[in-house]
Amino acid sequence: MWALKGTVVLSVTPTEPIITNDRFTSASYEEGGNFISEMIIHDVQLSDAGQVKCSLQNSDRDGSAFLSVQVMGVLLIPGGSLVVLAEEPCNVTCRALGWTPLPDISWEIGAPVSHSSYDSAPEPDDLQSAVSVLALTPLGSGSVTCVADMKGLPLQESVTVNLTVVQPPLGSVDKPGTSLPTWAIALLAVSLSLLSILIIVLIIIFCCCCASRREKEESSYQSQIRKSASVKTNTETFQTKSGKENYGYSSDEPRTTTSLPPKRSESSVPEQRGSRPPHQGLDHRQPGPASRPQVSFNVASPKKVRNATLV
Repeated sequence: MWALKGTVVLSVTPTEPIITNDRFTSASYEEGGNFISEMIIHDVQLSDAGQVKCSLQNSDRDGSAFLSVQVMGVLLIPGGSLVVLAEEPCNVTCRALGWTPLPDISWEIGAPVSHSSYDSAPEPDDLQSAVSVLALTPLGSGSVTCVADMKGLPLQESVTVNLTVVQPPLGSVDKPGTSLPTWAIALLAVSLSLLSILIIVLIIIFCCCCASRREKEESSYQSQIRKSASVKTNTETFQTKSGKENYGYSSDEPRTTTSLPPKRSESSVPEQRGSRPPHQGLDHRQPGPASRPQVSFNVASPKKVRNATLV
């Protein structure tokens, strides 16, 4: 009797087998005087994995083993044949779908390349699928083959695509999405560096010019202030020096009075006038500018008289 995971699925008698499930059949034969019975499982499923037991009826003798189920799934390269640019990095993707356990994926490159590497990993959303990405820089056309080997079994699956290498068209550097050559990138980096340095130098020169101009304006303003103050001082000094002496100024302080000569009688006045010589009299010469004006005070009167000359 054959049991799978504790359930009898096939019975074998000396005349014929007793089949309880069409997926399980038997084959019996003798080899070297020994009777051999085999259980054949058709349409193997993942649920068939488990303990398998073979036993003799009415006997305590049996044999058991663990059945491990491996599923060979599908291997494919999306997109089929590829057309790439010469000496430009490119990626080739290979997918293994529905494999149990996941296979070991490798690559066979039938084209000249300057660099190649690949990395394989399981799909995050499907535990029975894996993906492998081949990165290479082709130099010429050829073929690329993705190979999947089953673990524990001498079985493998492979898929091959053609890799066609073409030269980049003229002007492709100006198109968006294309990579620049190394020398162009280096030249661009040097140019940007020099431009940055030039901009910094110009900014420094501009700041220095502004600072110098501001200092000159401040110095000119201070010079004008000093000049204005000097002119004002000179004007005041000139006005002070060019003043005139006021000869008509009289102080309010009391003066010492001198005695006047006694008055003559009125009767003597005509005689004095008659006896005066015709050419004698008052001096009609006008006083010069250096002579002081005569100031007279009437002592008998308490009123003060003050003569002043305004300049």
